[in-house]
Amino acid sequence: MPTSSADPHLVVAGLAAGYGGPAIVEGVDLVVHREEVVTIVGPNGAGKSTVLKAVVGVIKPMAGSVALAGKELAGKRTDEICRLSVGYVPQVRDTFPRLSVRENLEMGGYRLRRSEVRARIAEVLELFPRLKGMESRQGGHLSGGERKMLAMARVLMTRPTLMILDEPTAGLAPKVADEVLGKQVAVLTAAGVSVLIVEQRAREAMTISDRAYVMAGGRVVLTDRAETLLARPDIGEIFLGRQVEVMA
Repeated sequence: MPTSSADPHLVVAGLAAGYGGPAIVEGVDLVVHREEVVTIVGPNGAGKSTVLKAVVGVIKPMAGSVALAGKELAGKRTDEICRLSVGYVPQVRDTFPRLSVRENLEMGGYRLRRSEVRARIAEVLELFPRLKGMESRQGGHLSGGERKMLAMARVLMTRPTLMILDEPTAGLAPKVADEVLGKQVAVLTAAGVSVLIVEQRAREAMTISDRAYVMAGGRVVLTDRAETLLARPDIGEIFLGRQVEVMA
């Protein structure tokens, strides 16, 4: 389990966001501390991925604040947010399928000086050694787990301090999904990265998380340490959005 500090790294306050119509999420508050893993769980349609997209600038917040290390992100473009040390691995289209593994990593290092790219690729491959023998293989020819590994490695090229993962196990076989959550996320925290995850495999994600936020109906309805939430007898109902009262 990653060790979190009391130092807030990402602070989301009063966030409202949507897709051009009424807000999908409203009044969302959440915090991710340095080197901490935080998971957002809840039923389908709760607004989990909408929160992530607003944080990384895929959609513009309608209200509220998104601050990383004290710097406001709300209203900035995705590329500007990336330059402020935020990495984002979307649920789909997370790699360049026609490019080789090495070319994918080079694309991830587009902001680095040319002289830095080779050294950084070597560093990233040390974190994901399985990719070492696949550098010439096209991204589209990788397995689902290997592709997700490449997606994380590509984003790590720019040394982000916060990594945001949207449904990292979507479409993966259970054994591969367990590896993504149990091993690959640990690689990120070992590299000093804070991690914010949206994941449908809620129980599994919470076992590798420090804290969790439960969303339902576009709002955060409960938050606590992940191990505390997992110990609740009504945890199944919580995940389904049917029971959100805080137990005495």
